[in-house]
Amino acid sequence: MSEKFDGCIRQNTFIKAPIEKVYDTIVSADDWNTFFTTGMELDPRPDGDIVFRWQDWGPDFYSLAAPGKVVTANRPNKFAFQWGSPESGGPSVITFNLEAAHGGTVIRLTEEGYRDTKEGRAMILECASGWGEALTLLKFYMEHGIVYTPPEKNA
Repeated sequence: MSEKFDGCIRQNTFIKAPIEKVYDTIVSADDWNTFFTTGMELDPRPDGDIVFRWQDWGPDFYSLAAPGKVVTANRPNKFAFQWGSPESGGPSVITFNLEAAHGGTVIRLTEEGYRDTKEGRAMILECASGWGEALTLLKFYMEHGIVYTPPEKNA
């Protein structure tokens, strides 16, 4: 078995909303499906199932399902889950640490645990940009009510 990749994904953002509201949004499949996923499933309790799902997502219309398990659910400060398989360079652990600050909430997201393999390095690069997009979309959704608008497939 290969060694773990020496490094992790780090993404931080500020959301002008109470910490409890941000946490409740992060643990809601319905909310994720409004701004970032399609058909997500989420049981937000420790050892609960989580499936990030995208169907015909983005301009390339890709489809993907990424299952995992909830590791930590400590409202309102921390939510973590594990996903990925050894074949994809994982498993990795994604942690949302939330703190009330500056009149809103600071989210500090980390993802760590990828293996130092060709597949692991490819996945950490893909997920780094994906988590940046997710936190930006979460901010726009929570602060301005902006939802994801999919492109028209046959237009």
